[in-house]
Amino acid sequence: MELGKKIRQLRFKAGLTQEQLADQLGISAQSVSKWENNVAMPDITSLPQLAEIFGISIDDLFDLTNEQRLNRIENSLDITEELPQDLFREYEDFLKSQLSDKENAQRSTSLLAYLYWHRMNSFAQKAARYAKDTIKNAPEAKDCQWILQRAEGHASWDWNIANHTKAIEFWRSIVKDNPKTRLPYLYLIDNLLADHRADEAEAYLEQVSRLPDVRPVMIQVYKAHIALARFDEASADSIMEELIRENPKDTVCLFEAAQYHAEKCDYLKAIELYEKSFEVQTRRPRFTDELMAIADIYEIMGEYRKAAETNDRIIDLLTNEWGFTEDTGLKHAREEKARLLAKA
Repeated sequence: MELGKKIRQLRFKAGLTQEQLADQLGISAQSVSKWENNVAMPDITSLPQLAEIFGISIDDLFDLTNEQRLNRIENSLDITEELPQDLFREYEDFLKSQLSDKENAQRSTSLLAYLYWHRMNSFAQKAARYAKDTIKNAPEAKDCQWILQRAEGHASWDWNIANHTKAIEFWRSIVKDNPKTRLPYLYLIDNLLADHRADEAEAYLEQVSRLPDVRPVMIQVYKAHIALARFDEASADSIMEELIRENPKDTVCLFEAAQYHAEKCDYLKAIELYEKSFEVQTRRPRFTDELMAIADIYEIMGEYRKAAETNDRIIDLLTNEWGFTEDTGLKHAREEKARLLAKA
């Protein structure tokens, strides 16, 4: 249905004349008439008020399909830093309404998780900002460090807080119920290695290595990390060196090798491998992962200008390959560039 006809239908349903609707919107009745006759379109700023007057969502004005609404929600979460409360509630209500729809239930469940994470992340950023202000004003106090640990993932000295036992038990249960699915094994091994539980990680690596869709490169990568978790750096290095020799143009191999060396604080080697991984990528548009890692390493090394220049490369990539003009990632890269140049 055309928007003009939709507005007319909703106005009749609400029992409003064109003049009454115009008064509520602060415009002329002639403007409403033009909308309803498709001579002109409402300004985008009028849509929230129209939706409020008619007691519907903005999406309902356009008769979007459920798939289009799901796409709109996902795109909005991708590019918006913080959702207004009314939009958050609109998305939440719609997604919950789709949980009983067999066709959309899986995606709606996933988007609900994304929606709540998005809200949690925006509030975590605020919590971190105020916690940091508190610490700056009273560095001897101990009341906000735990907030930073939760909000930004800061390290915790206490093992009972820092260990990954709950994550391990969750992924262990998923692996048990889905023994032929590759990804849960890898997430389980990641958490085991984070706690240096190398023997358990090795046992699960043996299981996942027998699955048909596993990449042999990743099996070797995990073997190196298991050796590192056992503090056997020589064996770990040997595995990674052989892997690079055998796969000199495999972007996955090069990226994982770069991560391995970054974890060891072998920063120059890590930068070299990240650059090679970025160079051999064949897909377009390329992801920014390598460049983000390089920028972080340069900042760690105190090379703030080089870190800023790397953010320039990220901006160029997002603009020219992804076609972004206004995006959360693009905004962040610009802010990072400015912050690093100020430090330089």
